[in-house]
Amino acid sequence: MKNIILVMTFLIPTLTWSYEVKFNKEEALKKLTDLQIKVTQKDGTEPPFSNKYNDNKKEGIYVDIVSGEPLFASVHKYDSGSGWPAFYQPIDKANIVEKTDRKLFMTRTEVRSKHADSHLGHVFTDGPKPTGLRYCINSAALRFIPKEDMEKEGYGEFLKVLKNPHN
Repeated sequence: MKNIILVMTFLIPTLTWSYEVKFNKEEALKKLTDLQIKVTQKDGTEPPFSNKYNDNKKEGIYVDIVSGEPLFASVHKYDSGSGWPAFYQPIDKANIVEKTDRKLFMTRTEVRSKHADSHLGHVFTDGPKPTGLRYCINSAALRFIPKEDMEKEGYGEFLKVLKNPHN
């Protein structure tokens, strides 16, 4: 039993991220464009195919445009054909809040960021393996951090996600 507790003591810290989200929402909102406000604060949707990250193929991570909390990684991104960036999993599901959305005469699962409560998009169950999920996300809700800038912008610990996407 002592061995199990000792092993768990060393394993548990490696299963969580140490990144701490610090932001002033009021100040952050002042920096957003009208489209970013519409999407993140008023549950809007940007036009498909003509958005910033649908065709982005660069290596890096996507963070919440308001809070900077890490949400998605390029290694989990795929072309769903929907016209919006699609990911089969978030970096850390703890930073994602799912809510039932009954707007538009259908039931969907809305995806919001945990700390800023930004509307991100929706998650569907028609995605690829290994999860079968498709996180269909508005580019206007995201900021992309290229791999080469992650360390200097305070996201260095997430470089390991780019090396091992199955974490």
